[in-house]
Amino acid sequence: MAPSLEYPKVMTEIVYINLPGPEEPEAGMSGPEILHGFLADLHQTANAEVKAFIDAACLKWNVHFRVQK
Repeated sequence: MAPSLEYPKVMTEIVYINLPGPEEPEAGMSGPEILHGFLADLHQTANAEVKAFIDAACLKWNVHFRVQK
């Protein structure tokens, strides 16, 4: 019996978070819409350490912030 091969999973899907996000959750919002608002709020924090952590996590998981014009 041949040994199993292990390989790293590569995420190729890119998720875009539109800024500004929703200020408060509203009745009837889906889970992704609530997560969108949560991540948009974290991205705009004034704390440099929190912002660096969020940016590093978003780069790892292919999450990109996009400013609406």
